[in-house]
Amino acid sequence: MSAMAKAVLHSPIHTSVSWPFSLPPPHFLRPSTLPANQSKIGRDRTLILHRCSFITAAASGSSSASAVTPSSGSAPPVIKKRLRYRRQYPGENVGITEEMRFVAMRLRNINGKNYTRNSDSDDDDGKQKSTLSEDEESGASESESDGDEMGGTWKPSMEGFLKYLVDSQLVFSIVERIVDESEDVAYSYFRKTGLERSEAILKDLEWLRQKGMVIPEPTNVGVSYGKYLEELAEKSAPMFLCHFYNIYFSHIAGGQVIAKQVSENLLEGVELEFYRWEGEVPELLKGVREKLNTLGEHWSRDVKNKCLREASKSFKLLGQLVRLIIL
Repeated sequence: MSAMAKAVLHSPIHTSVSWPFSLPPPHFLRPSTLPANQSKIGRDRTLILHRCSFITAAASGSSSASAVTPSSGSAPPVIKKRLRYRRQYPGENVGITEEMRFVAMRLRNINGKNYTRNSDSDDDDGKQKSTLSEDEESGASESESDGDEMGGTWKPSMEGFLKYLVDSQLVFSIVERIVDESEDVAYSYFRKTGLERSEAILKDLEWLRQKGMVIPEPTNVGVSYGKYLEELAEKSAPMFLCHFYNIYFSHIAGGQVIAKQVSENLLEGVELEFYRWEGEVPELLKGVREKLNTLGEHWSRDVKNKCLREASKSFKLLGQLVRLIIL
């Protein structure tokens, strides 16, 4: 036994140690790996510290080998928590406009078994639940019902159609003014799309005035919707742009039915400027859709959910405008 080890064994701090006790494995007595420039004194001191630690542990009466065996130096295995990925919303992999289309489809089946009120989360089957309030449900039902009526047999009145034109002109003019004048860069992508309607409606109203028609003032429906759009544009560009898209899309999709009925029943076959576009309408709408989807890629899921709620509101308010024709 080396002189250093004897010194340790006969030191006063170990007089109470009970003998015999299990000696540590050989590797425990070796000093830790030291830098090359470590002095001999440093190595001996390390050996003394390791030996003292073992003797103190043995004196404490610990019978477990694990209590005195030092760590081998390797980290314990890391148990990774399995990530749970959120289920995608219907149409989310395509873009925000496709998500809004699913909202419209769901409103048409508002009494379906997969429809649940006031919930932003997925149900147990992974199907998205509706985010509509009771008022929005009622309005959405009216909007879809109106669409069904327009697709069937109905007869517009000239008085109602004039109110519809005036309110539509007000809404379109507000939308186009906001897009043209706003300093928000998001709106700049939707200027001069070719879908603008306010100037075309003004031409139609002037033509009808010359025919002896009395042009009414905007109704509360159009005024309230226009005011809401102005407030929304200041609050959130994404939510406003969802109304922007649905206003043009609804006019293009459902406007053709209205135009045909009005032309046949009220205007002796004359087609109004409101229903004419320069260029291919599907291509014009496609350009707007692609730009909105591109912007939507930078929106959080929370913002997208708010946009889907605004989409349901736009269907409700646009449905109220259409109802003016047949009242």
